[in-house]
Amino acid sequence: MADGESSRSAQHEQRALRVSMAVSIALSAVALVWGLAAGSQVILLDGVYAILGLGLSWLALYASRLAAVGPTPRFPFGRESLVPLVVGVQGLALLGTLVYAAVEAVRVILDGGSDVAAAGLAAYGAVSGLACFAAYGYLVRHGPRSDLIRADAAVWLAGAVTSIVIAVGGVVAVLLGTTAWRGAKVYADSVLVLLSCVMLARLPVRMLRQAASELLESAPEPAVQQLIREVIERVRAAEGLPEPVLRTGKVGHKLYVDVGFVVPPGRWDIADEDRVRRTLRDGLAALPYAPWTVVELTTDPGLVL
Repeated sequence: MADGESSRSAQHEQRALRVSMAVSIALSAVALVWGLAAGSQVILLDGVYAILGLGLSWLALYASRLAAVGPTPRFPFGRESLVPLVVGVQGLALLGTLVYAAVEAVRVILDGGSDVAAAGLAAYGAVSGLACFAAYGYLVRHGPRSDLIRADAAVWLAGAVTSIVIAVGGVVAVLLGTTAWRGAKVYADSVLVLLSCVMLARLPVRMLRQAASELLESAPEPAVQQLIREVIERVRAAEGLPEPVLRTGKVGHKLYVDVGFVVPPGRWDIADEDRVRRTLRDGLAALPYAPWTVVELTTDPGLVL
């Protein structure tokens, strides 16, 4: 990815994150006011979730700005590791919120439940769901190649699913109020909280797994690995090079590609190595990341293994 394109991508990413923050501010204010007025635990949880999303979006925006600076004298390899680190912090914060909400919901159930206006639950769920789906759709359209935006979009999608659960639960509670099971209405709010926590639990676990994997510089996704191998194969065929020793790793936007060729002595020089490196660099420019490419031609197998 060229420097100009990388800069535009970073600006695009930061603009999308600012939009996400603006929606979070509006939605959290609505949820907290609505939840306090209705005395609803699940709506308050949604408000806290929105506030948490606001803080995490700000953290992601800050990480995006730092990562976009590139290498500096103090950080000669850049600060791309901030991206998976922020994703990990997002996962931990979400997991902690869900655990607290689930424990509190169980406490309310054991205390005999709480009386909440079921129609209010249904109305809030519908409004919140539309807002979350709109934010999710915007982020998916404007940042499909950004890990930070993908993580933020996943949070919005989870919020949309939770809102649907709240809306459906509110409708069910309204219907229960017209039957002999009307006494179960007092548990509807807390049961919805538990359902939301169960449905959302996979999200922070997945985010933590992704963050740990990238911080350990694991290989990129299979599709990217395949593209790298195809580019290397074209270069290898054009230059008459042997099968290489290939190492790849991904951290944030940065893609590490280390290629070592064991060649016969007396045939290759530095100019040849430079030509191979330029050809490989140009071939990898189409990838949705910033490749950090190292090419080595050596006559000693021990230097590349």
